[in-house]
Amino acid sequence: MAACTAQVLSLYRKLMKESNKFPSYNYRTYALRRVQDAFRANRSVEDPKMVEQLLNQGRDNLDMIRRQVAIGKMYPTQKTIVEG
Repeated sequence: MAACTAQVLSLYRKLMKESNKFPSYNYRTYALRRVQDAFRANRSVEDPKMVEQLLNQGRDNLDMIRRQVAIGKMYPTQKTIVEG
């Protein structure tokens, strides 16, 4: 179970780090909020099969976020007032 917890925490950190790379403030805050909400919602899951399924889903989402960040950097936009 300790290895599983380490995998979950590692995935969480990676997702948060990648989500923070979005050039757009709106996408960045949305992605960060979605990651946090998903992990909070599944905090109580203890079934090993379900945990593995959620880890795989998280890894797929990490790949998607990486692709979206790369695409977002190709097409820069103006910063919003919130970004300063």
